[in-house]
Amino acid sequence: MIEHDAPSVTAYLVGVESDVQPAAAEALLQELEALTSTLGIRVVGREMARVREISPRYYLGSGKADEIATRVKDLEADLVVFDQDLSPSQQRNWEALTKTSVTDRQGVILEIFADRAQTREAHLQVDLARLEYMLPRLTSAWSHLSRQRGGRRGTRGEGETQLEVDRRIVQSRIASLRRDLKGVAGQRATSRRQRTELPMPNGSIVGYTNAGKSSLLRALTGSDVLVANKLFATLDPATRRLELEGGQEVLLTDTVGFIRRLPHGLVDAFRSTLEETLLASFLVHVVDASDRAAIEHAKITQSVLKEIGSHDKPTITVLNKTDLVQRHERAMVELEFPDAIPVSAATGEGLSELRGQIREIVAATFHRIDVSIPHARYDLAALIHRTGRVLEETHEESVVQIRADVPERTRQIVQEFSSA
Repeated sequence: MIEHDAPSVTAYLVGVESDVQPAAAEALLQELEALTSTLGIRVVGREMARVREISPRYYLGSGKADEIATRVKDLEADLVVFDQDLSPSQQRNWEALTKTSVTDRQGVILEIFADRAQTREAHLQVDLARLEYMLPRLTSAWSHLSRQRGGRRGTRGEGETQLEVDRRIVQSRIASLRRDLKGVAGQRATSRRQRTELPMPNGSIVGYTNAGKSSLLRALTGSDVLVANKLFATLDPATRRLELEGGQEVLLTDTVGFIRRLPHGLVDAFRSTLEETLLASFLVHVVDASDRAAIEHAKITQSVLKEIGSHDKPTITVLNKTDLVQRHERAMVELEFPDAIPVSAATGEGLSELRGQIREIVAATFHRIDVSIPHARYDLAALIHRTGRVLEETHEESVVQIRADVPERTRQIVQEFSSA
């Protein structure tokens, strides 16, 4: 666990250039700096280390490790953060060498998720991921106690006894969290089923973290969704109604942001959140036009969508934050995303076009109906107006004749009435 409450906490960052190109490694290190700063930790130094052969002791070579340890001491950094995941033994070796706390990218992301969690499900998911990360690292917490005499009965030291107690506590807590998550998953499944039974289309807003997904949802729907210029500001999915031209309504769900090298434990823990995209009729892929890594971030989002089986859904790509981009830079990014809609959630630019595109995608899944509805059941007529597109409506003495294009669920409801 990273202690970052005090404002004086400082960190030294170490990037690793091995299996990635120098430019990509530098981009990852910059992202790690943004992640660390998100926790309120001040970065006092950073460097890139080239690795030709991974060392089991420090991941880096011992000579480079000594250099880094000297810099950390000179800068009086409270924390060393590696962009590469460290094994528990490597982390302990680094802490012994630097005489300070050491963590990696996975540990930082886990702390951010812990800070951002709002709902009970999110807290359970984060707690589970953190404990699974912590379990193999427990030995470092008790390395100051005697446990050097082997493991036979009667020869265990105080530290080893305490370590076994802690392991049992953590393992018991992990099992309890998994049971609780199953119950919460059942509740979410019920909520999803209720949404799918609603006679209106639904879409999911996806994209890299801090691309402006929540801002876009708020701008489109006028809702009170949390908006913050932070990485992983949104962990819990928020669903709001969007009213399109003609009164038609659509459900839009904001989802957790994607990021490079997201810890596998969190991918699994937040799969229930990401699976919102599986239920969506369409996706709105938000790309930050002001980010120099926009192309790479879009590829990562598409890769995660493919991993969870949502990549083949109708998708609208949106270039958000265009108000922050200079004219020549905007022209370049629009060339990279020729089919995208330039949008600014802050100024409202492009929102009308986006609503129109959503309406077109939704209309492509509609069914044509011709129905006669008694005036006493005008609630059905209102449903058709709200969820579909009315092409023709004629009011007669006792009925309303409607020809419309409607979603499948509305068609089923009207058909049930007609056959009753």
